[in-house]
Amino acid sequence: MKKDNQTCLTEIVLLGFSDFYIIRELLFCLILIFYLIALMGNTLILIVTIVSPTLHTPMYFFLWNLSFLEIGYTSTISPKTLVNLLSYKQTISFGGCGIQVCFFLLFGVTECCLLCVMAYDRYVAICKPLQYPYIMNLRKCTKLAAASWVTGVTVGLGQSISIFTLPYCGSNRINHFFCDLMPVLRLASTNTYKNEMATATITVVFVLVPLLLILFSYILIISSIFMMPGAKTKHKAFSTCSSHLIVVFLYYGTITATYIRPNSGSSMDSKRFFALIYTVVTPSLNPIIYSLRNKEIKTAFKKSVGRNLVFFR
Repeated sequence: MKKDNQTCLTEIVLLGFSDFYIIRELLFCLILIFYLIALMGNTLILIVTIVSPTLHTPMYFFLWNLSFLEIGYTSTISPKTLVNLLSYKQTISFGGCGIQVCFFLLFGVTECCLLCVMAYDRYVAICKPLQYPYIMNLRKCTKLAAASWVTGVTVGLGQSISIFTLPYCGSNRINHFFCDLMPVLRLASTNTYKNEMATATITVVFVLVPLLLILFSYILIISSIFMMPGAKTKHKAFSTCSSHLIVVFLYYGTITATYIRPNSGSSMDSKRFFALIYTVVTPSLNPIIYSLRNKEIKTAFKKSVGRNLVFFR
């Protein structure tokens, strides 16, 4: 007889795109394009926010953190997805699956916390402008960012250890293009009720609660904006948080549709579609949204490029 903690699986088959065989090359090209855009766009924001003194403010400090984790987030999923799209054997090692789950949770939870912190930053900037320099000082910003990362690391490590110490001796096939929590748990050869409850709790605590806090912050922000005198003042105040609001809708909209929506007979295809959006597409759109809607970033980028051109002459 096998011991309870014995794991027989050495690899897991990812069937996420097996039914898209005809358009597999097209999917490969699209995902590769979005991945490269995400890498280049977020890297540019990292560089610009570091080299430009005008961007050494709390808002851009948090944006730097967001761009850094977006690179890690999409790099956790996209490279292996690209390899499997060109491979007849769409597999991932059991250990590699555990690493993917760990980093997927780490970056995902950190992003949820960080987007909530960024909403709080915009709330203080608009609703309490005179107190902003004192409330959002460097020490507090560092603590808030560190708390987001520590939370992500704790959840990622804790959940991945809890899930991958279960016995796996049955099927090794997942109807997904990456190792997501619930599909992996369904492979376990034991009762996973406690793990499923822990996953549901994490979803509520780190998806729904931050989303509600963000929405509450923006209710207060919008109320304060409407009370401001002059159309230009209102427009300027709203433009400082519009990029963040768009990113929140993109990220939380797809996350909510994937993990909180009730299951249905055709839900797996739509869940894979939404998962593809928040793991591949959204990280590539975030730097574009912040760059196109932010004059300070565009100005800082032009100055940085100008200085580099002068340097190489």
